[in-house]
Amino acid sequence: MDIKVRVWRQTDPDTAGKMVTYGVKDISPDASFLEMLDVLNESLILDGDDPIAFDHDCREGICGACSMVIDGVAHGPEKATTTCQLHMRHFSDGDVIDVEPWRAAAFPVIKDLVVDRSAFDHIIASGGYITAPTGAAPEAHATPVPKADADLAFEAATCIGCGACVAACPNGSAMLFTAAKVAHLGLMPQGQPERDTRVIDMLQAQDDAGFGGCTNMGECSQVCPKGIPLTLIGRLNADYRKAVRKKI
Repeated sequence: MDIKVRVWRQTDPDTAGKMVTYGVKDISPDASFLEMLDVLNESLILDGDDPIAFDHDCREGICGACSMVIDGVAHGPEKATTTCQLHMRHFSDGDVIDVEPWRAAAFPVIKDLVVDRSAFDHIIASGGYITAPTGAAPEAHATPVPKADADLAFEAATCIGCGACVAACPNGSAMLFTAAKVAHLGLMPQGQPERDTRVIDMLQAQDDAGFGGCTNMGECSQVCPKGIPLTLIGRLNADYRKAVRKKI
């Protein structure tokens, strides 16, 4: 395949960026999108140009580091996958592909396609933990958990914190991320002591980080590579209302 890639280039946070077009030739349809960028970067280096900066780590759809918007869609056109698991067979010979970073006030661009997602870390630090004593592993059946709660908690815990939900949201909201982190602890017996303070503190940290408000557009769940359901936001709102009433 021979394609053209229009990539967002920005040298640093204080410099204005722009889209730059590059040609990439002889790409295998079985190559991943990141492998295509590797080939492009090799040619840029050989030509004496600065390679395109982009985040990546495991390349197995687990870490969520490969955060980029492809043709206007977070992680690209293939649903329920990360960018590293997107393959070039989803494109056609001669295509012009736009590649941009996550665009959100809370995710400032560091360089090219790399953004600072430490705002997620601040949300987690504000309440994404439990105070149950640690030590030797407890007996598996020592604390019975209803299967429905266990299944929903596990579903919420699959969130990898990639930030696609924020990139897809017209408001730049992190509600799906926060809802997943609140739910997977709040559904477990071990997470009950901090249940009320957790939801209040994590939502406050989300607002302080500069994320937008949720208006239930649903774009977040559509691009989530782990299929986190939109219903968790409703659960988060219910928990928040209960916690605020108790506090009053």
